[in-house]
Amino acid sequence: MDCCWAPFLCLCLLASQSRTAEASQTTLKWMERMEAVTRGRSSTPHADLVHGLESELLNASFTGHNLTLQTHTIQALAFKLNCNFAGLSLSSAVLEKVPQAQPQHAMQFPAELTRNACRTRSGELRLICIYFSSSRFFQKDINSSLLNNYVLGAQLSHGHVRNLSEPVNISFWHNQSLEGYTVTCVFWKESTNESYWGAWSPEGCHTQRPSPSQVLCRCNHLTYFAVLMQLSQAPIPAELLAPLTYISLVGCSISIVASLLTVLLHLQARKQSDSVTLIHLNLHTSVLLLNIAFLLSPVLATPPVPGAACVMLAATLHFALLSCLTWMSIEGFNLYLLLGRVYNIYIRRYVLKLCAVGWGVPVFLVLLLLAVKSSVYGPCKIQLSDSQGNSTIFKNTSICWVQNSWVHRVLVMGYGGLTSLFNLVVLAWALRVLNKLRAREKAPGARACRDTVTVLGLTVLLGTTWALAFFSFSVFLLPQLFLFTIFNSLYGFFLFLWFCSQRCRSEAEAEAEMEVFTSSQMMQ
Repeated sequence: MDCCWAPFLCLCLLASQSRTAEASQTTLKWMERMEAVTRGRSSTPHADLVHGLESELLNASFTGHNLTLQTHTIQALAFKLNCNFAGLSLSSAVLEKVPQAQPQHAMQFPAELTRNACRTRSGELRLICIYFSSSRFFQKDINSSLLNNYVLGAQLSHGHVRNLSEPVNISFWHNQSLEGYTVTCVFWKESTNESYWGAWSPEGCHTQRPSPSQVLCRCNHLTYFAVLMQLSQAPIPAELLAPLTYISLVGCSISIVASLLTVLLHLQARKQSDSVTLIHLNLHTSVLLLNIAFLLSPVLATPPVPGAACVMLAATLHFALLSCLTWMSIEGFNLYLLLGRVYNIYIRRYVLKLCAVGWGVPVFLVLLLLAVKSSVYGPCKIQLSDSQGNSTIFKNTSICWVQNSWVHRVLVMGYGGLTSLFNLVVLAWALRVLNKLRAREKAPGARACRDTVTVLGLTVLLGTTWALAFFSFSVFLLPQLFLFTIFNSLYGFFLFLWFCSQRCRSEAEAEAEMEVFTSSQMMQ
């Protein structure tokens, strides 16, 4: 229609276009203000900037059904919807001004999206989508990186969208294969605490891998989504979770009873114990604490348990493991002194010094980590893979444990590796010494064989099985999981059997000495 015949209509259209341009310029200025954050030239809180952009888009006036705005690291879209919404699919491959060289992403919204909002009102709805190619606005102390540094967000006007029966599908592609990486779909969960405005959470999202370079997130709500990516070992098959959990529960429960019984028997004896007995007692105590903390760790890692409780339990579990490993090394060191000094050892306040090392060093390390960076402890996610057809679905289970990868490498794997290596060296040296002693005897008797079995059994129980942790790769993964779980969950029970055998042996030797003494008295 020509403006000459309809001047009033033309004036309305021009005014509408002017308002659209003005709204677009206002929103663009806000986006440029956010760009200054990525260059470190803005002190405005990130939450205020993101919420401000949302408000600009929700209230922007524009002609047509959609509005698209873009800066270097932010792309904003707004759509006009009604109650006849049939679903919407968006892909970066067809969006304007998106370089095709960049990794692609896509979002698919179900028809159910507007259902709840239309029950309360029947007017126009507004769907906004904000794509960030920088994670600067959502920085959080995590040990993972964001896939492609992409954060994809969506929001519907007039209410929150949650608990959808048909999920929102968010797809992320990478230029290379993601095999060998642990990927987890997460959303930005805003905090009520003013000191920080949120953290990444996997609640309500399921992770799938339709192809080696694609991650599909299926979430039942709208917010800001991303994929956490961490270089790690292969995920554990989901079908193995139940048997491994059952083995751990039964084994640790048996070990708790056995360790507690051993400690009570030591205390019930009420006699002066030698250094060897006291070292055994401390090792049993550390194993008892380790098993109790381990059984509690999955329970306190899930909501609604406060995060502080999980942090403290994770620190306790780490302390118990370090003390257990330290007392294993002390057992090996004491064995070296017993054999090297031919069963004649005296060190002033020997047991007290060993306790200072066995308990003091782990306490110092854990307290140091808590003082420097308490976030190293907390809910640690273990990824499970469930193959369904041509795709793989990834799930997470959590325990209260060490979250920081460097701390795990140094103060878990490194500490355990040194302990196992030390005890293996002591074992090899002890066997060499016993072989020499046995060679000097004219008729190697039962004592030499008994000593060999004793040293072998003691040293194997005190560290060798923990070396299985270093075989969790390739074809060794599945056998290692079961062997490690069986042997180390029953570790306290094995120590109890060792305690019983040593006690029976000492009682038998005492009875033999008494018989010799009695017979010598009768002959006199």
